Amino acid sequence: LIPGHSPFEIFLTSLCLAGIFQILLGIIKAGIIGYYFPSSVIKGMLCGIGILLIAKEIPHFLGDDRDPQGDESFVQIDKENTITEILSAAANFSPGVLLVGIVCITVIIVWQTNFIKRNKILNAVPAPLLAVVVGILLNEAYITSNSEYAISNPQHLVNLPVITSATAFMSKLHFPDFSALGYYKVWEIGFLLCCVASLETLLSVEAIDKLDPENKITPTNRELIAQGSGNLLCGLLGGIPITSVIVRGSANVTAKAKTKFSTIFHGILLLIAIFIIPSLLNKIPNAALAAILIMTGYKLTRPWIYKNVYSQGWDQFLPFIITIIVFLLTDLLRGVSIGIIVAVIFILRQNYKNPYKYLTDTIDGVPHYFIKLSQNVTFLNKGKIVETLQTVPAGSKVYIDGGRSQFIDKDVIEAITEFKHSAQLKNIIVILEEINEVELISEH
Repeated sequence: LIPGHSPFEIFLTSLCLAGIFQILLGIIKAGIIGYYFPSSVIKGMLCGIGILLIAKEIPHFLGDDRDPQGDESFVQIDKENTITEILSAAANFSPGVLLVGIVCITVIIVWQTNFIKRNKILNAVPAPLLAVVVGILLNEAYITSNSEYAISNPQHLVNLPVITSATAFMSKLHFPDFSALGYYKVWEIGFLLCCVASLETLLSVEAIDKLDPENKITPTNRELIAQGSGNLLCGLLGGIPITSVIVRGSANVTAKAKTKFSTIFHGILLLIAIFIIPSLLNKIPNAALAAILIMTGYKLTRPWIYKNVYSQGWDQFLPFIITIIVFLLTDLLRGVSIGIIVAVIFILRQNYKNPYKYLTDTIDGVPHYFIKLSQNVTFLNKGKIVETLQTVPAGSKVYIDGGRSQFIDKDVIEAITEFKHSAQLKNIIVILEEINEVELISEH
């Protein structure tokens, strides 16, 4: 906190800086980082988000809306955790809320059957929209008939502010306090926001591209510039940070969206709905929204995904499952970071094992060793090559062939050169083919 300054307005200043930083990252082509996330980790992130959606929406599905929707932590601020929260909700469920949730989730499932898909008229109606409408109508029928199942507690319904005039709207806006730019903490928070938003955006883009049935590739640098521009405007107009989101992207893919206009149209519809029909939106039961999110979560974490990744081997399955576990127990960035570390360990292990082809033979009583380097030999392979060369006995003849290598790291060439020089002491003849030796620096 900075004395004499509003904390939220200072935050908006940091958000403006974060937007500018993101635009700069896009300009310098930093979006290429998104192409280097291991596929197993991306799949793990998607499945983790699916499990999180299901677990966090079950209480709302049962009628327990004490905690705010979107509470993503396993250990919650009320000292509960995801599991105890579900058990508590199950013990104190609301029959009316649960019935609305069951009806809504049934509507979504039925709307995915072949009968509906073959009917062009029915198939044109989005299942989530129909579920929301059914949820509203069902609850209104309860209220009209004075049923004990009626959901009248505002806690179980959507609660949006009703804006009655332009003056009321303007009164709710906040603007950045640029006089706080002289404080380093403002810049530090702006940089942190930029890093978190950019990483989540790149991860989401990579994941959503995998969900796209047409396999289109999103230009990541343009995405960073767009996200940065959006965050800059949010900061200037008093909004909160924006980033690409798996759930919204998944919903777009499910709704068969094919162009960038789908996102723009989505925003326009939200804006119109908030200004024109807030009273109608406030009639939506939370259980109806929970049903939609539970089904969305199931699509992200379907059982066949686990079976498919497991069939690819432990080098894929272990990073995948560790990403899920760490993500669920901590947060998205920690889960992805640990998953990447595990995936890199497998990559290093594989590089350590297979940097070359190795043959041995004895000709005229002299041991011959033939080492044919692989296509790309990096510094990661140096340890394995040095280890192999150290096992060559005195009086041998060694052929090291780099003919098929497109790249040999200088560290590896230096290690081979050092071996050739020291091999003379053990009467080892070393023949290098298509490998240029480096000049060694003398100790004297």
